[in-house]
Amino acid sequence: MARKKLNRFDLQNMKEARQPAVWITAYDYWTAQFAQQAEMDMILVGDSLGMCIYGYDGTVPVTMDQCIYHSEAVRRGAPQTFVIGDLPFLSYQVSVEEAVRNAGRFYKEAGVDAVKLEGGGRVSGQIRAIADGGMLVMGHIGLTPQSSGQLGGFKAQGRTAETAEAVIEDALAVEAAGAFAILVEAVPPEVCGIIRERLAIPVYSIGAGADADGQLMICSDVLGIFQAFTPKFVKKYENLADKSIKALSAYAKEAREGVFPADEHTYKMVEGEYEKLTALLEKKTT
Repeated sequence: MARKKLNRFDLQNMKEARQPAVWITAYDYWTAQFAQQAEMDMILVGDSLGMCIYGYDGTVPVTMDQCIYHSEAVRRGAPQTFVIGDLPFLSYQVSVEEAVRNAGRFYKEAGVDAVKLEGGGRVSGQIRAIADGGMLVMGHIGLTPQSSGQLGGFKAQGRTAETAEAVIEDALAVEAAGAFAILVEAVPPEVCGIIRERLAIPVYSIGAGADADGQLMICSDVLGIFQAFTPKFVKKYENLADKSIKALSAYAKEAREGVFPADEHTYKMVEGEYEKLTALLEKKTT
């Protein structure tokens, strides 16, 4: 029996019951299938696809069309899982109207259950407008990769009392604007814990410790596929990069040596048909 897809009220109830929600990024059909079979509570089609799929240095070059394309594939792969589309750089910053329009594209074209955008108080107008448009929107504070240039790079946030207070203020602003949940990235666990206790909505962590209402990880990190760099907060549960290279190298070796394909990897002609074929070809050449 297929698992029931969660909704926002299920996620809220999980927070109140202190039952952690577990979610992961996915960017394609097969990873989404695996995530659903592993009973992930949610899937984020993150703009991290820029690095994990396209090989960009960061998330800034990612476009709406790319995010929609990958969200469609994930939706098909995980029809019974709560799917969140990630609004990419400049899809919501320009204006409130642009934010609502692009959030709506995720719903209309990819069938997502919610959208996510980065920023605290400075995007409260966009959050409110998207929510007023009848859509679920999740906030994202702390380390916000789209604005990493302003932050001095991909660095942890809220490590001093002053900067931690700013992160907390952002969290409160996101909740007040109407977000149904918030993602906190790369801040000390103590700060995430304070946010969790102060906010009525679910507070999720990616690199912000265990004192949260759930955990998000990048699928390419969990599976050990992404090799460019490994953030401090990542735990690799498998090393599929090494296993993939080993399998591909074995295939290449066998193909070059004529070991593959063997008889068991080929289709057989119906008995007696090869003789008929050679006779037909011989007729044509005489």
